[in-house]
Amino acid sequence: MTTTADTAVEELDVLVIGAGFAGIYQLDRLRDLGYSVKIYEAGQEMGGIWYWNCYPGARVDTEGPIYQLAYKDLWKEWEYNSLYPGWSEVREYFQYLDRKLGLSKDIRFDTRVTGADFDTERNQWVVRTADGSTTRCKYLVPCLGFASKPYIPSLPGLDSFRGICHHTALWPQDGVDFTGKRVAVIGTGASGVQVIQEAARESVDLTVFQRTPNLALPMGQRRLAPDDQAEIKRGLPDRFDTRGDTFAGFDYDFIPQNAVEISEEERNAGYEELWRKGGFRFWLATYQDTLFVQESNDYAYAFWRDKVRARINDPGLAEKLAPTQQLHPFGVKRPSLEQNYYEAYNQDNVHLIEISANPIDAITEKGIKTRDGVEHEFDIIVLATGFDSVSGGLTQLDLRGTDGSLLRDQWSNGVDAHLGIATANFPNLLFIYGPQSPSGFCNGPTCAEIQGEMIVETLHHLLSGGGKRIESTPEADRQWSEHVSGLVEPTLFPKAKSWYMGANIPGKPLQSLNYPGGLPQYRQKFAESKENDFAGFTIS
Repeated sequence: MTTTADTAVEELDVLVIGAGFAGIYQLDRLRDLGYSVKIYEAGQEMGGIWYWNCYPGARVDTEGPIYQLAYKDLWKEWEYNSLYPGWSEVREYFQYLDRKLGLSKDIRFDTRVTGADFDTERNQWVVRTADGSTTRCKYLVPCLGFASKPYIPSLPGLDSFRGICHHTALWPQDGVDFTGKRVAVIGTGASGVQVIQEAARESVDLTVFQRTPNLALPMGQRRLAPDDQAEIKRGLPDRFDTRGDTFAGFDYDFIPQNAVEISEEERNAGYEELWRKGGFRFWLATYQDTLFVQESNDYAYAFWRDKVRARINDPGLAEKLAPTQQLHPFGVKRPSLEQNYYEAYNQDNVHLIEISANPIDAITEKGIKTRDGVEHEFDIIVLATGFDSVSGGLTQLDLRGTDGSLLRDQWSNGVDAHLGIATANFPNLLFIYGPQSPSGFCNGPTCAEIQGEMIVETLHHLLSGGGKRIESTPEADRQWSEHVSGLVEPTLFPKAKSWYMGANIPGKPLQSLNYPGGLPQYRQKFAESKENDFAGFTIS
């Protein structure tokens, strides 16, 4: 599309959308290279998802020491107080980054980008915001994260509820007090688990509406004493060095053994060690065949199930929360980390309704009416119903390409995105943490730096004289999608209806939205493209 009217309030080399880890890395690195760059951020502060995630119990499910940026030795002067920091601590970290890097002066807060058109005459994006302003930039870099478009299901009568109702990702910044309230939580994903743990403690009555049980893992949360901090500091350089060579950007990786090839005694000893260490290790540092071979997966599930059922007093509840027979393979839906999630169901004030057997028929003025005809009355309804993940953040914007079509229409039958960073017909649009990149399979700060540096290298090449326009080819897009599909096909991931596959959004095409080959292989693929004059891209 050609746009001749120039209503830009400013012209930039690069406009970044989003002031989370990825956006901040782009801003700081590109400024250092001498380019004009700004971030437009919809929130009032930095933090990305951690500006919006302020619901009760919201906290990181990555160990804090590696949930930070590694470059410029920023880690040397920062310490989290707990192993898994809560949302307020993460916000303090972003404030620390601002003090160290002077970021805010180049960030426009309270500025929500609504869309952009590509001006083919000037090779610029004309970017529009909700306040009516327009900006021109040579390159547009969305850093939206994989969870930036909340999903609110079509629940009849939702607007009629007279109490308090919020999605976890749209939580009021001044909070909601559960004390003495009757609370409903719809959904048991990561945010649901965290809210439930808090609401069980604070509310007078809590009812959880569960579609599928969460195969949650023990967090192993603890406060960090001075001795802990000193030990962490000593080991951090090596831990940071390790991240880029592991599947998911953590400082641990899969065991190079197959669970089906070792004895039960050895296998269970390995499981016990992973369980003791806590966190995602039972998922991402387990036997290498767990996510590929059903027999191996069955072993892992049985171990998980027996550990969890031992914590639940009521056998009927135990069957609903940790079924005897798995409903889907372990680990192909994202496990959450929990502290006392299962013990909460032992409390008299906590109730569980399985909406697979007893669906929600309507939201009423007083609460929730289920298929059995019962109207459950509540003061607060929490919608822990997840996101239009990975691609939804991009497709909610009115991004119009060179052929006049919107990005959401181009991807209506499925995403095609070369290297998970670009798509044909949308020149000079390079997205980080987007669809078909490691994205939801990767520790956020790791990808912010590693994938972020790939984008910085590409932009530096172009802006320093390597070309004015870059665009992936339709053939490269298609081949990348086929590559991603070929990687996920032999795994167990297609056996579950998960947001990893887009299955949580009605009508969304089913495909692997994340790169399933692991971070090292992804890095190799980008390096091969770069070494071959950015193969798969047309540069002019």
